[in-house]
Amino acid sequence: MSATRAAGTETTAEAVIAAEPRPAPGAMPPRRPLVARAAAELVGTAALVAVVVGSGIQATELTQDVGLQLLANSIATVFGLGVLIVLLGPVSGAHFNPAVTLAEWWTARRGGAGVTAGEAAVYVPAQIAGAIAGAVLADAMFGEPLVKWSTHDRSAGHLLLGEVVATAGLILLIFGLARTDSLRFAPVAVASYIGAAYWFTSSTSFANPAVTIGRAFTDTFAGIAPGSVPGFIVAQLAGGVVGLALVALIFMQGRAGSAQPAG
Repeated sequence: MSATRAAGTETTAEAVIAAEPRPAPGAMPPRRPLVARAAAELVGTAALVAVVVGSGIQATELTQDVGLQLLANSIATVFGLGVLIVLLGPVSGAHFNPAVTLAEWWTARRGGAGVTAGEAAVYVPAQIAGAIAGAVLADAMFGEPLVKWSTHDRSAGHLLLGEVVATAGLILLIFGLARTDSLRFAPVAVASYIGAAYWFTSSTSFANPAVTIGRAFTDTFAGIAPGSVPGFIVAQLAGGVVGLALVALIFMQGRAGSAQPAG
């Protein structure tokens, strides 16, 4: 290709980009159609569960050391989740998590920004369907039975407490970032938090009802027995409530006209 032709191509591309409508400075960009957002939630949750389950299977095939298995599982999840948030965050908000979706609906119920009840009713089933599909896909990639109920019991009380803590911290982080206009840091912050919570919580931080349901479909390293699923989901929803309460407490707004310190 000649330099002249290349320059002409670049000029044409720049003209097309310049001609595309853009939001006015300070204006919110238009929201994507609900079907696109639901698809993003389904695909994103499927990919997340495929990363979690697939890396767990791979780790157990490579080493018998449980610590190394968890390390490999957590590292893969950190990178996978960060990439998915960067890619799909501009489309749907990259919830991939009914607890996050319900928390956003709750905070937006008085007309603020966020999903409506109708949108949440679409997001949540999409997330659950995606989580199941992701577990089945991971099993298929590693030659495991496509659906085999997990036998990994996780019903102990201390594990449920771990899920309350993990989910509360996740909600506090996400909505704290929103309150401080720092959501641009979400890909790194949320992925880093989940990676850390793998290690500092007794439950290895599922912190996600959809992911919990999906992981019941695989009898591998990352699985959870179906009988343990309801307790985990209740603990996660309780953690969501605790997280929202902490957001309201820590990030409460000061009263207008309050006295300012002398300076």
